[in-house]
Amino acid sequence: MHWITGHVKQHAERGLKKEYSIVFVPRATILCQRVLEEEGVMGNFVISDFPMDIIPFDEDVLSLELASSYREYLLDGDRTSLFHVAKSLMKLQAMFGTIPIVKGKGHCSRLVMDMIVRMRKEMGEECTVPPEIDSLILLDRDIDTITPMCTQLTYEGLIDEVFTINNNAVFLNEDIVVPPQNQPGAPPPPSQPNSSSSPPQPVKKVPFPLHSNDKVYSEIRDTNFSVLCGLLNKKAKDIDEYYKMFKQTQSISAIRDYMKKLASYQMEHNSLRIHTCITEQILEVTKSSTFMKGIETEQNLLAGVNLEVAERFIEDCINKKEPIHKVLRLLILYSSTHNGIKPKQLEFFKREVIQTYGCSHILTLYNLEKLGLIRKADLKPSFPSIRKDLHLIIEDLNEQSPNDIAYTYSGYAPLSVRLVQTAIKPNGWRQIDDVLKQLPGPTFEEIQPLPQGATTSVKSDRKPITLVYFIGGVTFSEISALRFLSRQDQANRDFIILTTKLINGNTMIDNLIEVFN
Repeated sequence: MHWITGHVKQHAERGLKKEYSIVFVPRATILCQRVLEEEGVMGNFVISDFPMDIIPFDEDVLSLELASSYREYLLDGDRTSLFHVAKSLMKLQAMFGTIPIVKGKGHCSRLVMDMIVRMRKEMGEECTVPPEIDSLILLDRDIDTITPMCTQLTYEGLIDEVFTINNNAVFLNEDIVVPPQNQPGAPPPPSQPNSSSSPPQPVKKVPFPLHSNDKVYSEIRDTNFSVLCGLLNKKAKDIDEYYKMFKQTQSISAIRDYMKKLASYQMEHNSLRIHTCITEQILEVTKSSTFMKGIETEQNLLAGVNLEVAERFIEDCINKKEPIHKVLRLLILYSSTHNGIKPKQLEFFKREVIQTYGCSHILTLYNLEKLGLIRKADLKPSFPSIRKDLHLIIEDLNEQSPNDIAYTYSGYAPLSVRLVQTAIKPNGWRQIDDVLKQLPGPTFEEIQPLPQGATTSVKSDRKPITLVYFIGGVTFSEISALRFLSRQDQANRDFIILTTKLINGNTMIDNLIEVFN
């Protein structure tokens, strides 16, 4: 705001008369307005808000895209993002009816529920829309910091890990997304001068959208990466078989039917080509010894075995000056699965990180310790009992035809999704009271009274719908796990995922990294 007021004052000194407007997304804050008042330029501006709250990313995924929501409340003590969460839920209830059953776990979830109750009282008369969403599950990211630190092993998850998905798109080399058109008779491209002094031209990156409208992507996005090559090969054979049909087509009606589907198959062919190129680039990463050792270390930490081997690998990563995000993810995973790190070992790791990556990361380590993501071991680890009671580690998993959500991490079932899976069972969370007590924050289950005139009208031809709200972010592999659950007969329901931000381990840590010069 000071930067903006500086421009206004500079224009005034030059005698320039201009009209100024400020659009705040999603709303103006009192602090920003106070700065304008103190600088004496409040009257120069026309101030407006652009309440861009719920952004649909796919048929079943919505996001507020509040990148710093996890940090704001837990580290800075700022509840603004929680207010936006409550407002988004009130907006959904105004459109699709009051959600009768609400379950939640965590401090943020409890605060959001209290805000909703207060907002409903302040609103007075409510819309009598029959409820279309049957239940709501609120989950804090803080109750499961283990899952984001693990490497996602679904196709969509690995795209996010390797390329980073931003706003439902990934940036790829232009020659992958838009191949050169070699048409007959077209002039050759102009030759480039072979000057050794001319610097190489940077490779142009273009966005490639990732959503369910892409038929090929919708079929492979949630699969484990280890079986992806077989699926791509099968898809290529199907398209090739369709193209061969034209040679066997003789009648006019058969040719007409063939041409009707041709455009669709050509789109799938182009999509298949792009996803094959993406897969090849991901394979270069996943086949490396460093990646394989990293996955092995994660699996050992989750299973609580070979701790000394894991410690040596983390030390090697620091010595090789691997990306700081990778080191911090492993340290957080180590601390979260073992209720902290032994004091002597923790001090060693902190000293090594500061000496290798610079003293500027002292504040980063301080932030992680303040949030409890990295801490000294003081009590008996609680994760082993949680792991056992919730069956988080599945051995002998068939990734080709999985029967458990653990396929998304090749043997580890995301803790957050396992809680959702338990919540939709007949006895709900009552059967895991001991587990919930070991996780941070309160647990609650409430029934929201419906407005007068609103009646439940659950249609017999559709499954019940559960809205799962991740406060603090959700990973793509967790979304894949929830989609897998919805396809199972035992669940007998559809899930809609709403979150403050689509994240992975790197983007989550980005909010906590704080360096000083």
